[in-house]
Amino acid sequence: MNSAIKAITRLGEFIAAMMMAAMFATFILQVFIRYTARSGWIAEAIPIFDPNLYGWTLEFCLVLWIWLVFWGSALIVRERDHVTFDLIYTNVSPKIRKWMAFFSCLAISVGFMVVLEPTWEKFHILRLKRTATLSNLFGDWVRVRDIYSIFFLFLLVVSSRYAWKAWQIFQNRDEFEATLYEDLSPDKDEMSPK
Repeated sequence: MNSAIKAITRLGEFIAAMMMAAMFATFILQVFIRYTARSGWIAEAIPIFDPNLYGWTLEFCLVLWIWLVFWGSALIVRERDHVTFDLIYTNVSPKIRKWMAFFSCLAISVGFMVVLEPTWEKFHILRLKRTATLSNLFGDWVRVRDIYSIFFLFLLVVSSRYAWKAWQIFQNRDEFEATLYEDLSPDKDEMSPK
């Protein structure tokens, strides 16, 4: 099970890295076109550098950023990477801490599943809306709903993760003790050269 989770995490990290690389390359292209647009003769001499062809770059970077945030939050970010306010949690007995963790995980899981259907209803209208400039790059099939569809993956994955965590806590398989500073250091095998 752990090897499957690690493989999914590594694949998620690779896809996120590719999205980041595409966003960076698009940003560099955008800056290059912006500076060449000041010299009108460049666009006349080399038509591919016509700034009117690159209006899509800003929207493409924004779409990639949205996907990076929700993709990373769903598949890459570990629970210990989140900011927590655990003043009360760390000062109660382990039994109370277990039930606090259980109900917290359950509330997150149920809350995310509850908002799934109303959010889908609101997104239904977005199937009709086209993007402002991405149709120049990808064609008319791209709709605003497609851009924000990553949010549903985020809701499903996070809800599933916390439901599984609640089940593990309920079965006494997961320790929900206070996290020590030493536990936050990277694994030694991750730091060693390969």
